[in-house]
Amino acid sequence: MKKLLMTFLAVCCLILALLGLDFALTASRAQPSSQKGQTLTFYNWGDYIDPSILSDFEKETGYKVNYQTFDSNEAMYTKIQQGGTNYDLAVPSDYMVAKMKKAGLLAKLDKSKLTGMDNLNKQFLNQSFDRGNQYSVPYFWGTLGILYNTKRVKGSDLTSWSSLWSDRYKNRLLLVDSARDILGMTLLSQGKSVNDQNKADLAAAQGKLSSLMPNVKAIVGDELKIYMAQGEGDLAVTYSGEAKNAIEKNSDLAYTVPEDGSNLWLDNLVIPKSAEHKQAAYALINYLNRPDVAAKNAKYIGYATANQAAYQQLPKSIQNDKAFYPKQAILDKLQVYQNFNSYWTQAYNDAFLEFKLGKS
Repeated sequence: MKKLLMTFLAVCCLILALLGLDFALTASRAQPSSQKGQTLTFYNWGDYIDPSILSDFEKETGYKVNYQTFDSNEAMYTKIQQGGTNYDLAVPSDYMVAKMKKAGLLAKLDKSKLTGMDNLNKQFLNQSFDRGNQYSVPYFWGTLGILYNTKRVKGSDLTSWSSLWSDRYKNRLLLVDSARDILGMTLLSQGKSVNDQNKADLAAAQGKLSSLMPNVKAIVGDELKIYMAQGEGDLAVTYSGEAKNAIEKNSDLAYTVPEDGSNLWLDNLVIPKSAEHKQAAYALINYLNRPDVAAKNAKYIGYATANQAAYQQLPKSIQNDKAFYPKQAILDKLQVYQNFNSYWTQAYNDAFLEFKLGKS
């Protein structure tokens, strides 16, 4: 009897052990990466995500996020190209996606691992820098336009880029420190493309730009929005998101996109080829594609979301703000920057540097 009891207990222990093993395997399948405590390295622009979204993502998935920032596409490109740090997710702008793809720095996306792609506005998909979105997922978008103080400047006077050359704006204009943007808006004022690669056109644009110098108070970087918020400039050429930030600090400010068109910029989520935690990267992309998360992020950042389902969840005051969600007639005139080869990149940079030296 005792032997029979011992045999029965042994069988019970074996069954319990097998059940425990099955439970462990099931749990492991359900959360394979979070059980390993993986740390995702996210390389993004500064202050370009609601911090609470990252902490919520960590709680929900078990992944940890190492958030690192850059201040220019070129700095980000160089860091990823050099290696050293294995970034799992990065946020390059449109033309930089093309450059990184050409250099073999990006992993081709496995669409079977992506969710929420149907939430994205189709207008921002299948762009020239990444046909079929084989390497990138739209994150935020915006425009280049004119930020102005309504107490000192009439918005009705800013319907075209050429209006900036008016004598009334002498020593009142701030310009963002960017060759492509400032030469681009000058080319647009002459009826040309922001991607113009004609020597005569660039020379003509450089000549017209030099005549703008009497109106230029300063050529600045990130501090432009601070200067405008503090009333140190009457109008400025800058990005829609930067304008939004300044307007939140000074209600006298407004933003407009000239009717002759502008740049449409798109920042995108990409997975570097060298990424060590690709599964974690897909998890964060999918999380950011959720409408509730994307809407929360858009309200925090102030930039326009590429997620149409998220846009529908935003307050009507934001949805109806035509400065940041322009009417279709303006959208149709927006142009995405193409990635220039080294010759044209240098040509634009040299032309802009010569212009800036005239201010010094």
